[in-house]
Amino acid sequence: MIRFFDILLSFLGLLFGFPIFLIIYIAGFLDTGSSLFMQQRVGRNKKPFILVKFRTMNLGTESVASHLASSSSITSLGSFLRKTKLDELPQLLNVLKGDMSLVGPRPNLFNQKELIAARDGLGVYDVLPGITGLAQVNHIDMSTPELLAETDRQMIKTLTVRNYFKYIFMTVTGSGQGDRVR
Repeated sequence: MIRFFDILLSFLGLLFGFPIFLIIYIAGFLDTGSSLFMQQRVGRNKKPFILVKFRTMNLGTESVASHLASSSSITSLGSFLRKTKLDELPQLLNVLKGDMSLVGPRPNLFNQKELIAARDGLGVYDVLPGITGLAQVNHIDMSTPELLAETDRQMIKTLTVRNYFKYIFMTVTGSGQGDRVR
């Protein structure tokens, strides 16, 4: 049932969000010369996939978790996109493709060994990663790997269609601030 909602909502989001997508794409190209950011992430069953987002950091910024990146690398457009969560819009393509769900544990990088170990021990990689979830709406980011893994596991165990829509609604209305940057 959740996969049905993933496909329907991501398709509608891309369809109706296309004008916004196009504006951000053009603004991003003018801002950094490269609108999209693609990065290999850990997916379901720890299989790699390419995550697509709008670029929020300068070209050449080191590929590390957001909480380890310098805030000076975030562009002014990127700051706006992060605050409004519009940088996540291209991930709707990942959802349609089946690499992600709208709701699930945020996909991490392969170099986040501590988080991978914590999540692996709790079965977090048994499900598709998501754009948002319980950790995000509660301001828990990848800087606290054990807490994040436990929160992800709690979300997985209690995920219902009602909670699915609750997390999406909370994200769209501004709950959660995304990953912090130092």
